[in-house]
Amino acid sequence: MLDLNPREFTSPVSTPTPEGTRLRVFLAHHLPVCVLLGALLGQLLLLSFQITRNHDVRLIRVWAVAILDPFERNLAKLVDNATQAWRTYRGLWQAHQQNQELHLQLVAIRSELQQASEKVAEAERLRALLEFKSRFPYQTVAAEVIATSPGEGGDAIFLDKGMDYGLTADLAVLTPAGVVGKTIAVFPRTAQVLLITDSSSGVACLLERSRIQGILKGRSHNLCQLQYVMNEEQIPVGETLISSGLDQIYPKGLPVGTVVQTGDGNIYKQIIVKPAVALNRLETVLVIPRLNAGQQQALNLLSRP
Repeated sequence: MLDLNPREFTSPVSTPTPEGTRLRVFLAHHLPVCVLLGALLGQLLLLSFQITRNHDVRLIRVWAVAILDPFERNLAKLVDNATQAWRTYRGLWQAHQQNQELHLQLVAIRSELQQASEKVAEAERLRALLEFKSRFPYQTVAAEVIATSPGEGGDAIFLDKGMDYGLTADLAVLTPAGVVGKTIAVFPRTAQVLLITDSSSGVACLLERSRIQGILKGRSHNLCQLQYVMNEEQIPVGETLISSGLDQIYPKGLPVGTVVQTGDGNIYKQIIVKPAVALNRLETVLVIPRLNAGQQQALNLLSRP
C-alpha cells in the first residue's frame, strides 16, 4: 500500500514581502483618495482639450508649452553652445594646420633664398676671378679650397688640384684681393698651401709709396710682421705692402697687406701687417705656374710703377 505524503502534492505558498504588504496597506487606506485624484486629473485633461485660449489654442497645448519651453530653450542654448564650440575648435585646428603649412613653406623659401644668395656670391667670386685672369698677363690654375689645417691658426689649406693639373711645390697662390701663400706639398689630385700668416712662411715685400723693402713673416691671430726695416725709417700706418718679386715665387706688384701698427725695436722696427686677403674665408684661389726667366722679366716690367 502506497504511503502518500500530502506535503509532496501541495504547492508552496509564497510569502509576501514587506514592500508588497506596505503597498497593499497604503492602497487599502487611501484607495478612495487615489480614485478621486485620478478622476480629477482625467477631468482636468478632458477640460484642457476642450477649453481654448486666444487664437483657438487649446489649454493643454498652452500648458505643454509652458512646461516644456524652459527645457527646450536650455536644450537649444546647449546645442548652440556645443555647435559654436565645435566650430571654434575646428577653426583653431584648421588655423594650426595652416600655420604649420605656412611655416614649412617659409622654411623652404628661406632655404631657396639662401641657396640663391650662395649662388649669387659664388657667381660674383667667379666673375672677379675671371676678370683678374683676363687682366693678369700669365696663365693661372683655378682651384677650390677643400680643407684647412687642423692647427689652431689654420695656417695651411688644401686645394682640389694637384699633379693632375701640373702643380708643383713653391708656386704662388693668390686671389684678386692679393697674395694667399705658396704650395709646399703637391699630391696626385690635391695640394697643400702654406699661408702667409704661418710663422715659417716668408714673402719678399716692399712698401708701395716709400719702396722700402723687407721680409714678411707670419704672426699669430691672422697677422703678419714686416722684418728687417731699420728704426730710422718712417713707416706710416695704412701704407700698402706689395710683393717685390725677389723671392722668385711671388710675382712683383701683388697686394700683400696693409700696415696696421708700427713701433721701434732694438735695431729693426716692429711693423704689424694685416693680410690683404681674408684668409679664413677662402673658397676659390688661383695658382700661378712656375715662370721662366723671360716671363718673370716681362712681369716685372709690367709691374713697375
